[in-house]
Parts: sequence; C-alpha cells; structure tokens
Amino acid sequence: MQGFEWISTLEEFEEQSARVTDWIAGYLRDNRRYPVLSRAAPGEVTAALPASPPEEGEPFAEIFADFERIIVPGITHWNHPRFFAYFAISAAPVAVLAEALSAALDVNAMLWRTSPAATELEEVVLRWLRELMGLPQTFSGIVYDTASIGGFTALAAAREALGLDIRELGMTARDLPPLRVYITEHTHSHIEKASLALGVGRCNVVAIPVDEEYRMRSDALRAQLLADLKAGMQPMCIVATVGTTSTTSVDPLPEIARVAQEHRCWLHVDAAYAGVAAMLPEHRGRFDGIELADSVVVNPHKWLFVPIDFSALYVKDPEVLRRAFSLVADYLLTPPLDPSTSSGQAKLGVTHGVRNYMDYGLQLGRRFRALKLWFVMRAYGAGKMRDILRGHIALAQEFASWVRAEPNWEILAPHPFSVVCFRHVAPSVAPEDVDDHNLRIVDAVNQTGEAYLSSTRLDGRIAPRLAIGNLRTTREDVLAAWQLLLEAARGLS
Repeated sequence: MQGFEWISTLEEFEEQSARVTDWIAGYLRDNRRYPVLSRAAPGEVTAALPASPPEEGEPFAEIFADFERIIVPGITHWNHPRFFAYFAISAAPVAVLAEALSAALDVNAMLWRTSPAATELEEVVLRWLRELMGLPQTFSGIVYDTASIGGFTALAAAREALGLDIRELGMTARDLPPLRVYITEHTHSHIEKASLALGVGRCNVVAIPVDEEYRMRSDALRAQLLADLKAGMQPMCIVATVGTTSTTSVDPLPEIARVAQEHRCWLHVDAAYAGVAAMLPEHRGRFDGIELADSVVVNPHKWLFVPIDFSALYVKDPEVLRRAFSLVADYLLTPPLDPSTSSGQAKLGVTHGVRNYMDYGLQLGRRFRALKLWFVMRAYGAGKMRDILRGHIALAQEFASWVRAEPNWEILAPHPFSVVCFRHVAPSVAPEDVDDHNLRIVDAVNQTGEAYLSSTRLDGRIAPRLAIGNLRTTREDVLAAWQLLLEAARGLS
C-alpha cells in the first residue's frame, strides 16, 4: 500500500472540506429555514439506516447526501435563533473553526507533556474568564465537559475535605456518619445524581425551603444543619445556585456562605448558566459572596458562544481535588525534563514545574477544549461579549413586559437574566385545567416548527419558559415567538 490510500484520501480532503465548510456557512447564515424541533418520528432515523456496517468504504458524496437526507431532518436545532427552550445556546462561527482545528490536531490533553499548549492554553483562558467574572485569583480552574461532571468533582472534593480517608478505605463496612448535601427543589438534578454516584444516598440530599423568589432560605439552612449535627450526621456540601434552571433565581450567597463557614461545610456555587453575566458590571452585585465559595462551576457552552461541551470548575484548593483523584499508572510516568529532577517526582507522574490535568478529576483522556474559548475571546473581545449578553437580557425584559401587558397572561417568577417564566390563565379554562392548557400552548407553538419553548413547574403550577441565548436571536425572533403564543392561546381557549 505504501501510503497510497492515505495520499488519495488527503487529496480528496480539500474538496470534501470545502463542501462541508460551504454547508456550515449556509447553515449558520440562515438556519431559520429548518423547523426548530425535529419532525422525526421515533425510530425513523434508525429505519433509514442499514442494520449492519458497510463492508467496503463508500464515497464521501454518498455519505454526505445521507447526512442531509437522514440526519439533518432528525436534528432539533439548538443553534437556531428561535430555540428558546431549556437554556438557549449558540456556537460562534469562529468556535466551529476552532473545533475543526482541535479535531485535526486530535490532542489528548491528559499530561502537560502530551501537548504543552493544550495544558497552558487551558490555564490562560480560565485565568481570563476568571478575571472577566471578577473571581479572586485564589480560584484555580479546570475544564470538564459539562456541569454534571464539574458538580460531581466538586462534591468529591467536599467529601475528601472531610478527612474521612474515603479514598483509601471507602465507605462500606465502616462506622461513618451519614454525609449530608444541602440543595433546594430548584437545584439542578446533576447534584443529586452526583450524590448517588458518590455513595451519599438520596435520603441524605436535603432540599432546603425557598422564599417567594425561589431562593434558598439561609435561616432554614442553618436550622437544618444544626438539627443534622445534633442527630449525629455530617454536613458535607451546600450547593447554592446563581441562575437556577427553572427560573434563574439567585440564592443569597453571603448568608449561605456564613452558614457554611460556621459549620466548616464546603460551599459549591452552580453558576453554570448565569456565571458569565458576572462580566457585566451592572449585574456583578448578584454575585456578591461568590468569592466565599470553595468551588464554582460555569458553562461557556451555555451563554458564551462556545459549542457544547465546555464547563469550567474553579476551586480554591486544587490540592483537595488532586488528593481525591490522582492515580498514576506506570504507563503514564514521565521522565523528568531536568536531569536533576528527583525520580520521586517522576513516580508521581509530575513533570517538574507543570500541571497534569488528569490528576484533577475522573477523566484521563481530555479534549483540547481550551482552543475554542480562546478563539471566541480573541475574536469578540470582552466588550462585544458584554454587549451580546446585555442584548439578550434586554430582550428577555421586553418579552416580560409584553406578557404583563396582555390580559390573561402573567409572569410567575423574577427574571434577572435572559429567561422568563409565565403562563396563560383564560376565563374560559377551568382552574384545574390551567396546567394542561399551558402545556398544550407550548406544544402548539413547538409543532409549528417556527420556535421551540420548554416549561417547568413552580409552586405546583406549569410555567412555560422562554430562554434567550443565541448569538443570532433578534427582537423579531422573540416577537415571532410571542405572536405564536398568543395565537395558540386564542385557538385553545
């Protein structure tokens, strides 16, 4: 073969990549032509594909044709300007290019030595993000895929910080007190999942009552901790949120931090969605107290124009993470760069004077995620990023004003950022049918293909949600969603 197939493939690559680039450019230029919510029926994509893999290779043109014919119709378009469900996201075009470069380099950023630029760029972009958010320099960052892994890692650090030697002795067949994790009903579910995986148990994940603005009540938190200590339990972690998933409410961080400090309990702040809003001076006050946390998670793939996945975890004491996770197999040992470096350092898997990120979490293999955030930060600059965030927040506030002004519509929660919870209460709809009525409104909007919304439940009531976060979302897009909502409500009332 002597490389013939490789050379042939490489020669074809320019033509293939040009076709893909043209498709991506057209998609980003006008993906409003697609229905936001996929119209595919269950099993439709599977049925369109062969049951077994091909024995022989197929031409790229045929593969790409099937991508357009089979795959694209089965896509719900998260990168669509009228995707208003969950937390709206968007991939900046420059970040799409960075992803392509990362894939071409195919780096595994587990050790500094396996690609120094990947490790050091990660340190730099996380330092830049920390500075933009106003976090103290005492926080050290690491990139994971999602907040689910970041939250898991933070809880593992909280458990390690208790000094119970769980790393070595485990949790079974030991006389340990129940470990307690404190959340609210509005805390993201990944915290409960992490508690399950860490052996805490669901019965030890305690939901603290919230106030009328869906914020954790610090007085109830303090009372719960005192009761747990009296019962012989061990507080492990308090999880506060800035920008809860349902409503984007903001837990009172200074008061919660005081409780955490009183009882030497780890404080983790989930700012996965709203954390980047700390870049805005006029919103910085909502983050007062975040500097008192032990760990903070923020997801640039939610609201900072980076393609999924990219989640940043900041911790004050990264050594706690290292104690919890570092485990260096013989095949990962690296020889010292300096002949004078002790062999003991090599046995620990530490290259002299650098950080090996594999030591700070579950993952050994690590993608070169820092590249795409670096491209975005440089291409847009802090000023432009702030302008975009302000624009999204302003659109959400305008949408809320439309809801308030319309008879039989109401706002159900505060909306400090770019998410609004609301509902329709028509005189012709019986009180016991209001929830179903609102679900049918959301479904009717989604079935048009013109926009996509989701809903949540607040105080037992179904609440449609509109979340703004896409780079290309305009006032006309938000107005179009509002008109669809009005039409659906009229048709169902």
